[in-house]
Amino acid sequence: MTETVAFQGSVLSSTACELGEGPTYDPQTDTVWWFNILGRELHELSVSTGDVKVHALPFKASVLARIDGDRQLMASDQGLMIRDSRTGAFERYLELEPAHMGNRSNDGRVHPSGALWLGTMGLKAQTGAGSIYHVAKGSVTRIVTGVSIPNAICFSPDGKAGYYTDTAVNRIMRLPLDPATGLPTGDAALFLDTSDRPGGADGAVCDADGAIWNARWGEGAVDRYDADGRHLARYQVPAKRTTCPAFFGAGGRRMLVTTAFEGASDKERAEDPQAGFTFDLGIDVAGRLEPCFVL
Repeated sequence: MTETVAFQGSVLSSTACELGEGPTYDPQTDTVWWFNILGRELHELSVSTGDVKVHALPFKASVLARIDGDRQLMASDQGLMIRDSRTGAFERYLELEPAHMGNRSNDGRVHPSGALWLGTMGLKAQTGAGSIYHVAKGSVTRIVTGVSIPNAICFSPDGKAGYYTDTAVNRIMRLPLDPATGLPTGDAALFLDTSDRPGGADGAVCDADGAIWNARWGEGAVDRYDADGRHLARYQVPAKRTTCPAFFGAGGRRMLVTTAFEGASDKERAEDPQAGFTFDLGIDVAGRLEPCFVL
């Protein structure tokens, strides 16, 4: 029987995001970053002081990756940008899809090789409008097509497996990868079918033991599965629209999770007063620090 763990953590940020997403941790600066996609905001939290800054963005962005001490890669509805982490200025890097397609970026993560996997979706989550791309050395390769809501992008510790889902379908897939490049070496296979469960499979991370931590939209939870797909535990979160977990802190041994209030009625907002907050789950995890993106 799956263990259910009551929330024992705390609020990292009470600045409510309509669609909190894309959390990541920079160990060099001890800083957590995440997005309010629909609000066009980048949120910055100093772990040591607890101070939060909110940066207004000129586009809808969803993924941030460290390049080096001065630069960050950012994925948006206008393509891939390089952000100066000191000034906040942007430089265009690569186009993902033509603007006329009407898509935006969604979930993404850096592979251990330094390549980026990034999903796109329609602005109204149109069926099959999105794709998942591999980005490395200035080259963009589409590796998955016909996705409605790309999520759960993460990688095994050895870089030999990549995971993803279409939240509209709720089946988490696994792709065999070349660990040196992050490119697929075979066809996707079903890792876990969650289509018969309430809620939706959203963002995910893979820990040092190879277990998958998957946020469950609509259920106020983060689920942990082993590398064979067995449901090990469910960690409760005090906001129903749970979007994405991330490791943070020394050695990546803490876990945070972003949430949202997108689509909630006034009644639902009243019943879910912490919707859109960002939480520390308050547990010790065998986490992994995110690799830098290699230009």
